[in-house]
Amino acid sequence: MILEIPGVPKALKRHRMTKKGWSYDPSKKDKQDFIAKIPIRSRKTTFKGEIVLFVIFTMPRPKKHYRTGKFAHILKPNAPENHITRPDIDNLLKFVMDCLVDAEVIKDDCQVCAIQMEKIYGEEPSTTLMIRETWRDGCVTI
Repeated sequence: MILEIPGVPKALKRHRMTKKGWSYDPSKKDKQDFIAKIPIRSRKTTFKGEIVLFVIFTMPRPKKHYRTGKFAHILKPNAPENHITRPDIDNLLKFVMDCLVDAEVIKDDCQVCAIQMEKIYGEEPSTTLMIRETWRDGCVTI
């Protein structure tokens, strides 16, 4: 299953405590927005076996990567291809896996036995997911 979720990838924020001792999730609204962008047909098709997850986080380019003046639409020759600043890739993954569990795409995040991730720059910020269920002999199904 391949999912393309538009929007700037978000990192999972740590749970917070109020002064009265109540715990709350500051990422709740972001999770709801992400889950709403998952196609309806993909939800509730819960994977139950071992899962291999491929994730590409496409981040928006900052203005400093582009030239100025009449060439403002052209990238500078030294503009990087990979995104190596915050948010951290592991926090981005935690957010995505929590959303997949909440949307009932996967049963539990402990099912994931292999992950391949990439954090790059692109014109359209998005999160691209490819979820595959493995067989017992190690082969991967689409």
